[in-house]
Formats: sequence, structure tokens, C-alpha cells
Amino acid sequence: MKVALLGASGFIGSGLLAELRSRGHQVTALVANPGKLAPGDGLTVLAADVLDSGRLAAQLAGHDAVISAFSGHAQQDVRGYYMRGVDAIIAAVAQAGVPRLLMVGGAGSLNVAPGVQLVDTPDFPEQWKGSALGARDALERLRGEPALDWTMLSPAALIEPGERTGRFRVGGDDLLVDAEGNSRISLQDYAVAMIDELEHPAHARQRFCVAY
Repeated sequence: MKVALLGASGFIGSGLLAELRSRGHQVTALVANPGKLAPGDGLTVLAADVLDSGRLAAQLAGHDAVISAFSGHAQQDVRGYYMRGVDAIIAAVAQAGVPRLLMVGGAGSLNVAPGVQLVDTPDFPEQWKGSALGARDALERLRGEPALDWTMLSPAALIEPGERTGRFRVGGDDLLVDAEGNSRISLQDYAVAMIDELEHPAHARQRFCVAY
């Protein structure tokens, strides 16, 4: 499959890139700083500005799917910058005629109680609130799209480098926790879940989540 990966040099993007390449997909890595990645067999690296939807559409054309691991973590206005990027990405995907968009989501918009999302709980880390709210905004934006074939995958509350086990639980809009009340997933297994969805679509126009 020919896949365009936005944010391929970032934390989650790098995990997705490794999983895509291990499965033999042809990947176009679209990054702000192409010097961070070396082109190789099955990997093309392009400099991209997600806010330039016209240029981005030209780069996306001809791909079977787009996976967005774009984030605004390095920006002062994380939430605002992220949403401008999401809007531009959605417009570019539509203009390019790419049939599918898969997007990295956040855990903050997952329900922890009736009417309560993780991002709204008192102990949610302030440093991640901007990106969590941006991801929630993006989910609402996708849900309002009349025709786009989109999927968003939210991780567990804790995602960190670890083992690729291929064993995890898949859920919907509720935060998944283990028997001890912890919610976690390795970056590697998150990537497995995302690329499984790419290869075997099961959540068209839905958000789903993954955790141990």
C-alpha cells in the first residue's frame, strides 16, 4: 500500500513509520525537517508544511491512505496551531482525492465516567492539556465531515516506548484500564493497532482506542 505519513519523525510518527516499513508498505514521510530522516528502500522523505493545504494536496495525490501523526507540541498556542493544521490536512486529503485518512488522537477525550472526559479531570497534567483539547477539537471536526472516510485512534493514558507484543484490547470512546486501574500502551503496540486498521478497516468514520 502507498501511504503518506505526516509527522513521521515525531514520537508517535516514528513508531508508525517503523511498523509500516516492517510490513512492506511504500511510505512517503512528510516532515517539517527532512534532515531528521534518511530516505531508503520503500521510504521517500519530503519537506512539508501542513498549513499549506494546496502544496500538501499535491504531495498527497496518488496515495492509498494518509496517516496523520501531526502535533503542535512545539508551538506556543498548541491547541490553535494543531486545529489549523488539522483543517489544512482534511482539506488537502479531500483535494488530493485520497480515499482514507487515519489520525492519531489523544486519550484526553476518552470518557472516564458518564459525562466526564479524562482531560476534564482535576489531575490531568497541565502540560498536555493544550494538545488534549486540540485532539478533542479534531475529533469533533472529523465527526462533522459529511463524506470523508476517517478513523482516529486514541492511545491509553500512558504511551511510552516498550515491547511490541501484538496483544492489547480495543475499545471505543471509554478509557481502557487494567485490573490495577492503569491505562497504558507501548508505542510499538499502538503502531500495530493503527497499521492493523489501515490494512483491515474496522472503524470507518469512528474513533477507537487501544490499551493493555
